Amino acid sequence: MNADSDPIIQIENLSKHYGKLQVLRGVELNVYPGEVVCIIGPSGSGKSTLLRCVNHLEKPDGGVVRLQGETVGVRESRGSLVELTPAELARQRVDIGMVFQSFNLFGHMTVLENIIEAPIQVLGTSRSKAQEHAMQLLEWVRLEGKENTYPRQLSGGQQQRAAIARALAMRPKVMLFDEPTSALDPETVGEVLSIMRRLANEGLTMMVVTHEIDFAREVADRVVFMDGGAIVEMGTPAEVLDRPKEDRTRQFLSRILKSNSAAQS
Repeated sequence: MNADSDPIIQIENLSKHYGKLQVLRGVELNVYPGEVVCIIGPSGSGKSTLLRCVNHLEKPDGGVVRLQGETVGVRESRGSLVELTPAELARQRVDIGMVFQSFNLFGHMTVLENIIEAPIQVLGTSRSKAQEHAMQLLEWVRLEGKENTYPRQLSGGQQQRAAIARALAMRPKVMLFDEPTSALDPETVGEVLSIMRRLANEGLTMMVVTHEIDFAREVADRVVFMDGGAIVEMGTPAEVLDRPKEDRTRQFLSRILKSNSAAQS
């Protein structure tokens, strides 16, 4: 992380509501190149919505998200903000990889086809170059030999690693992870977290919504605790996880630790 440089992501006064339900309330957050920011909080606190606003899968009702100074999802025209066209948004999203809870692999395509589809269609990469890069990525995520396998033939952990390889195939500047281990069996969680640790060690900028507190403590440069659609507390893992200042943070961590110890007993 280089906090002396300009932020790669700027989130300014971000708000989002669904009907009368306010999901995000004036969220402010900068993420710096090479930084790993882990976002924790109870269900319904706005964590996933915040992540989805970063790549404009959700359209904010107020505020803006900027990637390297460029507003995400909209552009200024005659003094007002106008939605980007689908083609413009697709080009912008090239720089923002996202891995979801539920893998989202194309079931009718092999693992290799899943990985090369976007580089060929969006980036215009030749099939041979896309396949060469895909094979390197499959080796990197420890799925060598699985290129001709269909998603249904893989375990949950293998599917998620394939989804990470698919996101990395676009050579993104930022990776967003939305609770990437929540749909996995306990035995396969470690496989995916291991790959994410390697990405962090290689200096990839990452925003990670997670309930894996030990992972956040080990990998994060900063931990953000959200509740009620707002950032309640933010700081280093030691500050937020070991010495939280806010009662709501302490209550949440206490519940999580009790839940984890009950699951292990």
